[in-house]
Amino acid sequence: MAADNDEQIAFWNEEVGQRWTQQQERLDHLIAPFGDEAMRVAAAQAGERVLDVGCGCGDTTLALARAVGAGGAVLGVDVSAPMLARAHERAGAIANVRFEKADASVAPLGGPHELIFSRFGVMFFSDPAAAFAHLHGALKPGGRMAFVCWRAFADNPWVSVPTFAAMRVLGPPKVAPDPHAPGPFAFADADRVRKILETAGFTRITIAPFDAAMSVGADLDDAMTTTLQVGPVSAMMREVGDDQRAAVTAAVRDALSAHVGSDGVMMTGATRIVSASA
Repeated sequence: MAADNDEQIAFWNEEVGQRWTQQQERLDHLIAPFGDEAMRVAAAQAGERVLDVGCGCGDTTLALARAVGAGGAVLGVDVSAPMLARAHERAGAIANVRFEKADASVAPLGGPHELIFSRFGVMFFSDPAAAFAHLHGALKPGGRMAFVCWRAFADNPWVSVPTFAAMRVLGPPKVAPDPHAPGPFAFADADRVRKILETAGFTRITIAPFDAAMSVGADLDDAMTTTLQVGPVSAMMREVGDDQRAAVTAAVRDALSAHVGSDGVMMTGATRIVSASA
């Protein structure tokens, strides 16, 4: 399975990983409401050992470290070297935090942990059933897991609105994407998620919808920066010439302008908060 994840590992270590690192503060702010709700459900306790899967630039790892206190310990794992470099920089000399570059689907994960947590980090496994079975093995008996994942692409205007605008210029993809392929929306099907977790050995599974307003940008220019740097539109832009790039930029800007308000560009994010026990 490790070889099967090579594509995702390369993806997050090349230009995309660099862009996410450069946009760290902006992106952490964008998805903060969802991580905060998942944290509330996870309810990390003082003294616990926690594994943060897909920790990225370390935002949630540091929050978990504050929650478990000096008597606890948090291990953040991610496949992206650029993002982990930023995480190390942010953590400084905090004693109860450790980061490792590792594929959480197969790598030794230490433990046993009382809690496994993830903010949008578990939808990228090539074999999710095997990956979650591996995660299950890193939990102590009775330990728990909590993560947040996106619902369907079409239910998330922050990504669907600019993408559909770009597609009006470029046309739809020649090959329809596999909805279950590793990627942000791979866990859009709640029944599939439940089956994966049950197969992996988890019990007491709860899958609850959670929607929140997302600050895509402080103003339209700020929102355009975010949209053109990360996400589907940024990938589309890397594949087109200068003439099409200008047309796509104009179409996306026009689509986002409809969502400008007194608080900037606000759009809805639709997620699920998932919790389970070992």
